[in-house]
Amino acid sequence: MERRAFLKKGSLVATAGLVGIAGCGNPEGDGGGGTTTGAGETQTTTAGTTQATQTTQATETTQAGTTEGAQTTQGETTQGNQTTQGGTTNETAGGTQTGTAGGGAGATNTVQMVTEGGNYYFNPIGLYVEPGETITWVIDSGSHSSTAYAKGTGGASVRRIPQDAEPWDSGILSEQGASFDHTFEVPGTYDYFCIPHKSLGMIGRLVVGEPGGPAEGTQPPDGQVPESQRIVEQGAISYSEFHE
Repeated sequence: MERRAFLKKGSLVATAGLVGIAGCGNPEGDGGGGTTTGAGETQTTTAGTTQATQTTQATETTQAGTTEGAQTTQGETTQGNQTTQGGTTNETAGGTQTGTAGGGAGATNTVQMVTEGGNYYFNPIGLYVEPGETITWVIDSGSHSSTAYAKGTGGASVRRIPQDAEPWDSGILSEQGASFDHTFEVPGTYDYFCIPHKSLGMIGRLVVGEPGGPAEGTQPPDGQVPESQRIVEQGAISYSEFHE
């Protein structure tokens, strides 16, 4: 009887052990399966994240493309504006404030002749042009002339234009908007004046191509003008800038 009881007890222990082992195996299996499933889900999520990231990159690429397009458009627009401004400079060079910086042979440049209170002046007072360019003097207000410093021209007693250059004299212009043209072929420095206002300092200077000639390095006897090299460097010097 004691032996039989022992065997039954042992069988129960063994059975319980087997059940225990089986039970442990299942949770580990379930857990392992869960882990595997979790890993799969994680991989799937990671893959989804990667795809989302790639989509974001695509968006960035699109933005970059858009940015490049905007830059290209801006570049074209800017160049267009510069081209237009360049054309305007050649067409209206020598205006009231800016003058010109050499528009090339055949270009026309404008100098205003101005009466302003007790001031009488050419504007710009200093102007650079290339050989072959034409300058147009226009009456802004008052009565004026554009007359070269050359003996016998408009009462001038000295020559302050290049020796081979042709003197000019517009005579006195009185009507607003009246104009006078002269084309310059010979390089050098040219000083000129207004007949009725020469004694009041209405003097101007031109540089054609490069400084040179009798006027270079000195000032006219009737007023002050910018240095030739400054005119070359700036292209045009307004009356107000010179006298500020």
